[in-house]
Amino acid sequence: MATAQKVKIKHPYIVSSEKRCGGSPIIAGTKFPVRSIVFYILKQGITPEELVKEFTHLNLSQIYDALSYYYEHKEQIDKELSACESSLREQVEEATHV
Repeated sequence: MATAQKVKIKHPYIVSSEKRCGGSPIIAGTKFPVRSIVFYILKQGITPEELVKEFTHLNLSQIYDALSYYYEHKEQIDKELSACESSLREQVEEATHV
């Protein structure tokens, strides 16, 4: 039986740099972290289509690449998300009360 090789998937819309968001993965060309995409879509139930209407500087390709990146780096992103989740919830509440 052949062993499965892990394929390195390229994520053209995701970058990480210590100079931006403390090294947290973000959407290339923005300051928008992958963890925020995960929070809005998987935790708040916002659809990708709704997200691009709300954040017009993003597009669906970027959103879906961020979700793909998340599933490949779930443990890392979940740690970041749990550390930032209360702050993200406050931001959502403030945005909806404006």
